[in-house]
Amino acid sequence: MTRIPRTSRRGLLATGVVCALTLGASALLPATNAMAATGCAVTYTTNSWDGGFTASVSIKNLGDAVNGWTLGFSFGQSSQRVVQGWSATFEQSGAAVTARSLSYNGALATGATTNIGFNGSFSGSNPAPTSFTLNGVTCTGSTTGPTTPPTTPPPTTPPPPTAQTPAAINGKLRVCGANLCNQYGKPIQLRGMSSHGIQWFPRCYQDPALDALATDWNSDLFRIAMYVQEDGYETDPAGFTARVNDLVEKATARGMYAMIDFHTLTPGDPTFNLERAKTFFRAVSARHANKDNVIYEITNEPNGVSWSTIKNYAEQVIPVIRANDPDAVIVVGTRAWSSLGVSEGGNATEVINNPVNASNVMYAFHFYAASHRDNYRAELERAAARLPMFVTEFGTVDYTGDGAADLASSTVWLDLLDRLKISYANWTFSDKAEGSAALRPGTCNGSSFTGTSVLTESGAFMRNRIRTPDNFPTS
Repeated sequence: MTRIPRTSRRGLLATGVVCALTLGASALLPATNAMAATGCAVTYTTNSWDGGFTASVSIKNLGDAVNGWTLGFSFGQSSQRVVQGWSATFEQSGAAVTARSLSYNGALATGATTNIGFNGSFSGSNPAPTSFTLNGVTCTGSTTGPTTPPTTPPPTTPPPPTAQTPAAINGKLRVCGANLCNQYGKPIQLRGMSSHGIQWFPRCYQDPALDALATDWNSDLFRIAMYVQEDGYETDPAGFTARVNDLVEKATARGMYAMIDFHTLTPGDPTFNLERAKTFFRAVSARHANKDNVIYEITNEPNGVSWSTIKNYAEQVIPVIRANDPDAVIVVGTRAWSSLGVSEGGNATEVINNPVNASNVMYAFHFYAASHRDNYRAELERAAARLPMFVTEFGTVDYTGDGAADLASSTVWLDLLDRLKISYANWTFSDKAEGSAALRPGTCNGSSFTGTSVLTESGAFMRNRIRTPDNFPTS
């Protein structure tokens, strides 16, 4: 939760190489003194939606060990563009694309494989490239002769949903372009609530409370705020991990998406908790890897540090999750209390120009409606045209989490999020004696959580917004 005022935020290739490459969203560093490969094999697969696609290619070296590579290919039609890549640097001129290895994946021993990927855009058709070159030599599938180019399998279309919970309808989520998309490849918006610190308000997350959130509020999302400091995870790692796991199971049983929030705030440098984060996310991702409804928020509100520090942290934590859950959506906090840098005099350009090198990643934005107005809204809208954004926390009150609810500013904010299909979680589903709490003080000591009589002004406003019908396209 926000408690701080916000003022405004290579290598060498030898002969005899065969490679299998998976394309993703990031860029490659230039190769140096690279020699030609005598052969390579490329597997290229895509998953498409309206106007966009994710491409994967896998590089397997069948020749001598190499240190640095450049992959070249041409799209089948001119409208296809690389939008964002990972595990390589990408350059495009017309239909021709060049991907160059990064420092950590340029070395390929004989028989070794590396993977890269990218998100792309297109209009009309989306044909696969018909040939690839490695350091200027055509990839033939072996060192002796050509093979048939790989074909692009059609995207899998799930059957129409029969259940009506948010998770049952939308299934496994993924990032498509600058949107959060459901199992049908359609952009969606999730609307829901965040817990307060689970160490302080455990009775607010008993079964009747979560029943009300799922069925009376019709909430799509429950964000589980696990503080790391402030009597949180660092005091009892095993105990807090178990609490989080239990709440994920409760959200899952009710058909909601569960966001696991590694709630860091003080200190603002996420690397202070790097090893704790690795330990925690290794455990929870292993537990929930087979679920379709879990979203990981790996740092809540970084502050007082550069975007490069946050990005470095993310690129160390994400592989820990990916080892267990290779395609879950992961949310990365942004600079200056997740304001895209606005609260420290910055803006979204630093993230746009230097995104996290990973797939299925979104970026967090936080605001408090009574304190953060037009300049914050303008920056979020500018960023959302280029970056997949998720408002993982916001309040109807001022930045302290207290004070009167500013319903006029909150309405402007939520109308903007609805228009841009940006998902959100409101702070907080708790009965703390402060303006941002949705429940009246003392409510969690009882067993009644439905209706408006137990709600504060902020709670009644948010329940009314969240319980309006969702728009979850399936075709």
